Amino acid sequence: MPYKAGDWVAVPLRGEPGFAVGKIARVAPRGKIILCYFFGPPLSRVPRAEDLTALLPSRAVLVARCGDLGVLNGGWIVVESSLWIPDQWRMPTFGRKEPILGTTFKVTYAEDDPSRTLKERRASPTVVAKLPEDALFGSGAVEIRLTKILRGVVT
Repeated sequence: MPYKAGDWVAVPLRGEPGFAVGKIARVAPRGKIILCYFFGPPLSRVPRAEDLTALLPSRAVLVARCGDLGVLNGGWIVVESSLWIPDQWRMPTFGRKEPILGTTFKVTYAEDDPSRTLKERRASPTVVAKLPEDALFGSGAVEIRLTKILRGVVT
C-alpha cells in the first residue's frame, strides 16, 4: 500500500482549487478502509508534514471511515509523517440513525481495524448527534463533503 497509519493526505476540493488535509489514523489489515481526521482551512498547495504538526484531532472538521481509492489512484497525495503517536488519534465512537424507525445507535469499531464493528448500542438522539456519522464514504464523497464543509455549507 502506498500509505500507512500516521501519513497525512492532501485531498483535492471539488469545483475549486485547493486542498483539505487529512490524517490517516487507522488502516484495515488488508487496506481498502481507512479512518481519517480531516482539517481546513483550504490550502492552495500540498503541504509539507512539518506544516501540519499543530493539527490535533479535536480540531478536525470531519472524522470518517472511508475507502482508500483516492490514495490508490493518486488523487489524494500522500504526505508522509515522521511523528506518529497512535494514542493521540483514537478510533472514535460513531453515531447512526436508522432511516425508517429513527432509532439511534452508538457504534464502536476495533481500535486496530476500521472495518470491524465491535458493538452497537442504542443511544439518545442528542448523544448520537454529537458523534461522527457512522458511514463508509467513498473518496469522492469525502471530497464533496469536505468542499461543502469548508465553504460553510453544512450537510
